Amino acid sequence: MTKKQEHDRARRRWEKQQATLAARAEKQARTRRIAAIVATVAVVAALVGGLAVMLRPEEPAKPQQTAAGCEQPPQPLGTAASLELPDKATAKGVTWTATLTTNCGDIVLDLDGAKAPQAVASFIQLARADYWLNSPCQRLGVGDGFKLLQCGDPTGTGQGNPGYGFGVENAPKDGKYPRGTVAMARTQDPVKGNGGQFFLVNGETSLPDANGYTIFGTITKGLDIVDKVAAAGVQPGGESETIGAPVAPISILRVAVTEKKA
Repeated sequence: MTKKQEHDRARRRWEKQQATLAARAEKQARTRRIAAIVATVAVVAALVGGLAVMLRPEEPAKPQQTAAGCEQPPQPLGTAASLELPDKATAKGVTWTATLTTNCGDIVLDLDGAKAPQAVASFIQLARADYWLNSPCQRLGVGDGFKLLQCGDPTGTGQGNPGYGFGVENAPKDGKYPRGTVAMARTQDPVKGNGGQFFLVNGETSLPDANGYTIFGTITKGLDIVDKVAAAGVQPGGESETIGAPVAPISILRVAVTEKKA
């Protein structure tokens, strides 16, 4: 073998080695690129997934229910009012429809502006002034002959009033208040004892009193709501075993009043 042949063989062997090293380097570089791409995709996927979790709206909490299956009422606002007694002519001697929106549903009343104009005029004024906003019904009677739910005091204490009082009108002579009756609650003063509190009768009720209590309307819808609240009973520590705060709290959220068309 000549020196030239030996030199050519050495050159070819060197070129082959360089090609092998280059191919190996290219393979390693390609592996690193693929690994980098995979890692980047994984990071992006994780970020997108995390963002989706952050952006996903939380499921609203289910409202808590009372013993009567109603939603828990809001805290009372404790409204303090100093209003003037409205002219009874406001009632116009006609029938009005009042919708009491409560945490248990709507209770609808017909108000008799002819038989109890002062009570109805007062009711209309207080409704339009949002006097009963988030107002709890603080007193429940479940005994024989005394079945009623008393509402209308924004403080929830039974002591609140709108800043004025008025006298009894349209009281039954026999002291009987049939199921579905809406009547004014009052203090012992029959002349100035009526204010913003009233009661919804859900069973035959007898209230013997020389002056009586003003009947100013009837319940036309939602009496079953009062029944449900009554069925849950009264809290211990009240006036008696059958009179006290309801176990299932119920509050008037707002009141709307409109003149009833003939």
